[in-house]
Amino acid sequence: MIKINVITNNNNWFNYLKKPNYYLDKKIKKINSKTKEFKKNKIFLTLLLSGNKEIKYLNKKFRKKNKSTDVLSFPFHKKKILKKKIQTEQEIYLGDIIVNLSKIKNKKILKNFKHEFDRLWIHGLIHLFGHDHKKNKDFKKMQQIEKKYFDLIND
Repeated sequence: MIKINVITNNNNWFNYLKKPNYYLDKKIKKINSKTKEFKKNKIFLTLLLSGNKEIKYLNKKFRKKNKSTDVLSFPFHKKKILKKKIQTEQEIYLGDIIVNLSKIKNKKILKNFKHEFDRLWIHGLIHLFGHDHKKNKDFKKMQQIEKKYFDLIND
């Protein structure tokens, strides 16, 4: 089962999600109820809801990119190690995701804030599971997994 710890570092988030913890708990419960992958594990992650300034600082500090971005993920384990831990350990910390409110609000054709937010945190979650999109084939695989999780939380 997946558990998410939500930290809101930018109060403007409350203009879009009145209760971010409650909103994400509902989404995670849907994933937990519809997947069998993590039934025997307790998988924890942290989601930080931030703004431009904080995510730019983290992007520069950890990725050496002096610019703001929409989402950052910091996996705690490499993919192979995570697979072994899922087989052998009861409790596993996946890592951290940071989502930037400003990048969601500034989308030119933003139709639905929650839709875009879900897309970003799921993208971050898939990174925590060890996937990346450096190669085209990896990008396509990651898109398939993201769609699966997006569909799980929105049906």
